Amino acid sequence: MEILFILLPLVFLMLMAYRGASVIIFAPIAAMLGVLLYNPEWVPAFFTGIFMEKLAGFVRLYLPVFLLGAIFGKLIELSGYARSITRSIIHWLGEEHAIVAIVLVGAILTYGGVSLFVVVFALYPFAADLFKTVQIPKRLIPGAIALGAFTFTMDSFPGTPQIQNIIPTAFFGTDAWAAPILGIIGGLLTFAIGIFYLNRRMRTAKRKGERYGQNHKNEPVIATYESTPSIYLAVLPLLFVAVGNKLFGLLFDSYYGDVFDFSTAGVSNVNPLQVSSLAGIWAVSGGLILGILTVLVFSFNTVRKKLVTGINISVGGALLATLNTASEYGFGGVIAALPGFKVVSEGMSTVFKNPLVNEAITTTTLAGITGSASGGLSISLATMSEKYIAMAAEAGISHEVLHRIASMASGGMDTLPHNGAVITLLAVTGLTHKESYRDIFFFTILKVIIVFFVIGVYYLTGWV
Repeated sequence: MEILFILLPLVFLMLMAYRGASVIIFAPIAAMLGVLLYNPEWVPAFFTGIFMEKLAGFVRLYLPVFLLGAIFGKLIELSGYARSITRSIIHWLGEEHAIVAIVLVGAILTYGGVSLFVVVFALYPFAADLFKTVQIPKRLIPGAIALGAFTFTMDSFPGTPQIQNIIPTAFFGTDAWAAPILGIIGGLLTFAIGIFYLNRRMRTAKRKGERYGQNHKNEPVIATYESTPSIYLAVLPLLFVAVGNKLFGLLFDSYYGDVFDFSTAGVSNVNPLQVSSLAGIWAVSGGLILGILTVLVFSFNTVRKKLVTGINISVGGALLATLNTASEYGFGGVIAALPGFKVVSEGMSTVFKNPLVNEAITTTTLAGITGSASGGLSISLATMSEKYIAMAAEAGISHEVLHRIASMASGGMDTLPHNGAVITLLAVTGLTHKESYRDIFFFTILKVIIVFFVIGVYYLTGWV
């Protein structure tokens, strides 16, 4: 019965998300439904003491990354850099490889520091234009964008500045480049199988005579530019984000040490700050600032007319994405505090005694419950990281491996129907779950399988 009290709020939240309802509203309602089933007297305390505390804590830590990523992504769009990268890849590959081109552009933007939520907005107009030109069914666009933005460059490839790769740094004292070999193996495998799957779906549709289609919703109006920037200039800000992320990480580690004591600055009423758990977040923020400045320096005249409007739009999108994720994080925090979750958690600990398997299953399960990779990852590590570290120490497993497995596992079951990024993607493209969710769900299952494959590779080879 206790497990049922966890499943009912989850099913309710998934159903409301599937119907297009805002998770900012319905995540707390679903969470309080779970509390209500246990004890109505707990509802006010759980709402303020757990849900709102978790929500506020997530915003406090990660709002700067969401904001900077959104602004950077909007500048990449306004400057014409995204269009330049898209056109260059299409020129190199040919229009017949349209799906590969869209996946690669999404991967480049995501790995370069553009928030995956922002990539959806930036990439969709070019994907729609290209798919219409070569008559690929529009319903395959969400799958192509999801593969490029929500999978291997989100949590697998080392150095990615996406939040799913940054959160583990706060718990394991690692940086964004943790376990590079395992990350590259998992990422390349995801890319290869994903491309094979999407191309097969495209060929099957064409054999049946299916084309792009007509009377679609939210058909984009392609922006015009006086000139397209050079591809070399277009990728420069992305390189600055990646390199800056690494260099700032090294700088913060060497300069601040593990703890910053405010008393050295003459402030006596503030507790010391655990820098080792924040260096990764600071580093990616610094890299994004470098990327933003690079765009402004080289393309200010291009973006200046729409700069204020563009920043306002991107800030609004970042706040929405942050609150979506934070609200789901609060939901997961409440569920994790209920007795039924403890039963499930203890059961998994008993059955899955291997630290990496336990970590992967717990993280991907929580990501599925919350509908958020970052939310599920944060909850999993906040409640279990010390246990994982102790188990790993006994087994001789480094913190880097714990980081990479947790990050990759968060991108597994997170993309269930109530996931905020999935809802955003389908809304932007004007498609429905019924039309396009099948492809996204395939990548959900694929990512889960590949996480356990990577664990097997580690135990067979010892590669990190």
